[in-house]
Amino acid sequence: MSQLPNQPTERPVPTSADVARRAGVSRATVSYVLNNNASVRISDTTRRRVREAATELGYVPHAAARSLRAGHTRMVLLPTVNLPASPLHHRFFHELESGLRRLEYTVVQYGSTDLDPDDAPRAWAELRPVAVIAPGTIDLTPHGISVLRRSGAKAVITLGPRPVPGAHALVMDQREVGACAVGHLLESGRRRIGVVMPEDRGPGLFAEPRLTGARQAALPHGARVEPLPLRYDEESAARLAARWRTLDLDAVFAYNDDYAMLLMRALQDAGIDVPRETAVIGADDLMLGRLLRPRLSTVRMELATAQPLADLVDRLVRHPGGAPEHHDLLRVRAVRRESA
Repeated sequence: MSQLPNQPTERPVPTSADVARRAGVSRATVSYVLNNNASVRISDTTRRRVREAATELGYVPHAAARSLRAGHTRMVLLPTVNLPASPLHHRFFHELESGLRRLEYTVVQYGSTDLDPDDAPRAWAELRPVAVIAPGTIDLTPHGISVLRRSGAKAVITLGPRPVPGAHALVMDQREVGACAVGHLLESGRRRIGVVMPEDRGPGLFAEPRLTGARQAALPHGARVEPLPLRYDEESAARLAARWRTLDLDAVFAYNDDYAMLLMRALQDAGIDVPRETAVIGADDLMLGRLLRPRLSTVRMELATAQPLADLVDRLVRHPGGAPEHHDLLRVRAVRRESA
């Protein structure tokens, strides 16, 4: 009969009582120190001794127990959906997450693709977050915002092209991108402007408002704006370039730099001179666009906030109950290069 190998005995999970014994303090003192409670005066020596004991024992506070006592967690929930990939959004999330960790919040990304406006808030509320930063692809309703607040969320914040009634709003108005691009083309004397509309699913959230902004900029000048459906592949770009001269366009805002580079290459392959026959402008200011010939004109986008994003979220958490705040995050400017 075979013998099972000796199994290592699991070490017990260290508790705050273990930390208190090693540090020679009470459990209450351990709690005050590890929860950064500044309302109780504790000497620096004692704080250091408690932290050293916790490190030596491998002790970490129990998040669930802490949330039961407080009625909420220190968790900031970032629901994830199919947002268009862009350097600006990467910078936004990197700055937000690193700043929130600095302020000792726990940042959790929650897969929310295919959740509808009723199911999403209930799913998020189950985690008892102290704040939720919801993407614009999920249409929060007043009921959904109420569900989150009743579950303990101190701040419900939306991130998208427009604000949502009843919630704080971080707004990246994509109409400004389209208006800036077309404004640059208009200054260059172009009046027959195509606007690329990606057929791929992800960019849809940004494409429509960029088209709206382009039309708003063109209207006072009597310029024509023509939507141009395009998939992100060489075959689709080649088909569009093959019929380009029948469209009677003298410029194109190609949604972003990736689509602009794809289309510009196809136009050049079809014998269309850029920029003499057709000016091309993108958005995002990618390094690769500066290496092309002709160099790609673009719209540069930057975050514009009066205070760091994490500090803004922290302030909304610490001072709940105020009127919903609206913060415009997007600052844009055209970068003139050789393609337009």
